[in-house]
Amino acid sequence: MRHLQRIALIAAAALVAAPAAAETLYVQTGRLIDGVSNDVRTGQCVTIADEHIEAVGPCGTAPAGATIIDWSAYTILPGLIDLHTHLADVGQSADVAAPIKASPAETALVGARKARLTLNAGFTSVRDVGTYRGLTDVALRNAIDRGDVPGPRMWVAGAYITIPGGGGEVNGVVPNDQLPPDMRLGVAATPEEAAQKTAYLLDHGADFIKTIATGAVLAIGTEPGAPELSEDQLRAVVKVAHARGKRVTAHAHGAVGIKNAIRAGVDSIEHASLADKEALQMAKAHGTWLVMDIYNGTYIDEIGTKEGWPEEYLRKNRETTDAQRAAFRRAVEMGVKLGYGTDAGVYPHGLNARQFANMVKYGMTEMQAIQSATGRASEEMGRTDIGAIVSGRYADMIAVKADPLADITVLEKIDHVMKGGVIVR
Repeated sequence: MRHLQRIALIAAAALVAAPAAAETLYVQTGRLIDGVSNDVRTGQCVTIADEHIEAVGPCGTAPAGATIIDWSAYTILPGLIDLHTHLADVGQSADVAAPIKASPAETALVGARKARLTLNAGFTSVRDVGTYRGLTDVALRNAIDRGDVPGPRMWVAGAYITIPGGGGEVNGVVPNDQLPPDMRLGVAATPEEAAQKTAYLLDHGADFIKTIATGAVLAIGTEPGAPELSEDQLRAVVKVAHARGKRVTAHAHGAVGIKNAIRAGVDSIEHASLADKEALQMAKAHGTWLVMDIYNGTYIDEIGTKEGWPEEYLRKNRETTDAQRAAFRRAVEMGVKLGYGTDAGVYPHGLNARQFANMVKYGMTEMQAIQSATGRASEEMGRTDIGAIVSGRYADMIAVKADPLADITVLEKIDHVMKGGVIVR
């Protein structure tokens, strides 16, 4: 008898411990853009179970017990991906000392607010490409993953790999060697130091590595066209990261820095503002992705001027904005791989979709622009679980009443957002 009672208790405990059956959703769509094909399908229904898309096909009878979501009046797209954000940072302002004035805890909490704004804007995944307060992006990513705060799926860099006094440092406030240690986690003067700092960031939770191959627009004392990390330093970073199966991206405005980074084997280039024909040809030949923030310059000029940002910033922005847009148009014409990245953090999070209109203005079709932020963006990241409405991927979707192929600006105001099968807006 006792033996039978023991078996019964074990069985009961197993039932209590077993997870509840995942809710099945049946989403009725009006027009469906899947993020990877050029087709626009109608009358499609998406079956979702356990956070993932189970099936996509013509609507029929919903699975037994499924909850039906009627989005038949909307155009449905995959959740959007921004490949260049700075969630875990205080944001750009006229105060160059702002990153130092905010503690790591405050920086992460500010990031939590920005993460919610980004998710509500329809961006269900982001690459966060560096923070001055090292590893606050790791903390924010982990908080989102645990469900502590709402936000997009995050892939984070941990910090910037940069030369002393380079574009990844907070310059012009105090002597750089007096900056807090967590603001210099990636500072490297030699290839050996670059390799060591890369290993450190990966050991402490970075998903990929962000290098600073040229000077920056929004950094005191650096010039966008000037190379910073050497080709040998960049190659040392790539060697360590690739050995661990991690990708490397390079902040690079100037043509020399872009070419150094491509020869070193980086996977993508951020900004590429001053890319010449040879740099674009190299990117195409090597399969290197370009992530070009071609709306950002307008915001910096308008708001930076109004708010009194340093004149050095405004001057460098003027020198790169039109050049970057011309390089973007050439890259589109040449068939260079282009992903969607905005540099949100320089301008307010939640406005990420403003760049779509510029991508169309400077050469992309509306479908190409959408794919740059969905299927193409997931390809750039090496992900097969996001960026498309196809079986097996996360059920990340957005809904808009109007047709984004007729007017891409409708993506600036998303009607509904779903992340992992949960409607968040």
